Amino acid sequence: MFPKSTLIALAFAATAFGQGVGTYQTETHPSLPFQRCTSSGCTTVSSGQVVLDANWRWVHVNNGYTNCYTGNSWNSTVCADGKACAANCSVDGADYSGTYGITVSGNALTLKFVTTNSSGKNVGSRVYLMSSDSRYELFKLLNQEFTFDVDVSKLPCGLNGAVYFSEMDADGGMAKYSSNKAGAKYGTGYCDSQCPKDIKFINGEANSVGWIPSETDPNAGNGQYGTCCNEMDIWEANSISTAYTPHPCTKTGPYRCSGAECNTPTDRYGGICDPDGCDFNSYRMGDREFYGPGKVVDTNKKFTIVTQFHTTDGTANGRLKEIRRLYVQDGKVIQNSKVNFPGIDAYDSITEQFCTDSRQLFGDFDSFAAKGGMPGMEAGLRNGMVLALSIWDDHHAHMLWLDSTYPTDKDPEQPGIARGSCPITSGDPKDVEANNANAQVTYSNIKVGDIGTTYTNTGGGGGGGGSGTPTTPAPQPTQTVWGQCGGIGYNGPTQCGSGRCVKLNDWYSQCQP
Repeated sequence: MFPKSTLIALAFAATAFGQGVGTYQTETHPSLPFQRCTSSGCTTVSSGQVVLDANWRWVHVNNGYTNCYTGNSWNSTVCADGKACAANCSVDGADYSGTYGITVSGNALTLKFVTTNSSGKNVGSRVYLMSSDSRYELFKLLNQEFTFDVDVSKLPCGLNGAVYFSEMDADGGMAKYSSNKAGAKYGTGYCDSQCPKDIKFINGEANSVGWIPSETDPNAGNGQYGTCCNEMDIWEANSISTAYTPHPCTKTGPYRCSGAECNTPTDRYGGICDPDGCDFNSYRMGDREFYGPGKVVDTNKKFTIVTQFHTTDGTANGRLKEIRRLYVQDGKVIQNSKVNFPGIDAYDSITEQFCTDSRQLFGDFDSFAAKGGMPGMEAGLRNGMVLALSIWDDHHAHMLWLDSTYPTDKDPEQPGIARGSCPITSGDPKDVEANNANAQVTYSNIKVGDIGTTYTNTGGGGGGGGSGTPTTPAPQPTQTVWGQCGGIGYNGPTQCGSGRCVKLNDWYSQCQP
């Protein structure tokens, strides 16, 4: 995910993070069942639940109400250093709906952007899917697909409803760090490929040393440490634009970084992780009529996102070779859009060659390859990753990297510069928070399973792929290399433009060179 260092909690005093456990608010995780699927059908995991990230929580002195962190500054009396702060402070439970605007109905999770409460207001949130009351669910996605429904109709320019996987510890770091008494039950142990330095506790210690309060966010700041790990962005989106993006790292996460390891403002690519990733944003890739209100994927109404992780041998033991995206709306499977620029193949999925060619076309530094490429991302997926679901605004770049012209001083007709139709003046958090306080996103019907088993095609299938064309394909269309060309329930192109159609299993065949 692009900078999440601005993903911050409440706009009142009780916004902090600690490692002990308080008793003033009972911690009750909202239940969020999900499904695991095979060719035999789908089974509901009724133990699924979500937990609020610890960075949002009230943290106070042990056995007292005094804050350990107020506004965007630490309490120097109890937090003279990181270890003392961990020993002196306790993290408390959360009122999910009343304070944070987090609600669950059946298998649907709704995250509200701004929630006004008796103590002030909460801005944004991030939750993790759990397998039990004390452990995160670990997903191993090689030769699997991950599917969910989303409603982004109430997410305007400048906002991001994000669903992604981070290589966190299943217990939130409790086993590794004895000073962490809160663990996954209280949402500890976050990391991502931006190596965020706004995380208030890392490795069981406060990040208070060298803390610099934010100039634009009354609740945020940065410490001397960051927390890094492999990250797979399944879904970063609002109603205007969307992208999915792998971000590899050169170290297994979570890893506490310092100095240049963290990707500093003056050396963005000198750290251990890929901050940019290899993104596939349909608008950025040249198809401006594929995603948005009234477009091929119509963001005025709910739809399904399917992300497939294909391997070289069609098993979980194979090497990661392709990350493919499908959509389902109104009962029809919509193939992903295709790259639409001269001088580059019409890729419609993420492969090593797509990443190399698109970075070269856009004139971007290929940080994806530099930090390990697909093998690097494969390592995280094989290790197991934690599912995060969030809603946030961007104090760093105003979300222009997702939904507008970015960098703003470049020609939007230059390949890779236009990422969406939002104006370059949009996305300022003070405007977004004031004018779109009622924004929200709903994620529902989460499924994971064998490729081709988590969705159905009940009506006429087809492909996106440009210029607002209907989802029904033209006669005898062709599929690009690594694209799907057959399988049970598949109604897209069956002819390969080059290479041959190889059956990997009953549900999926693929064009291979």
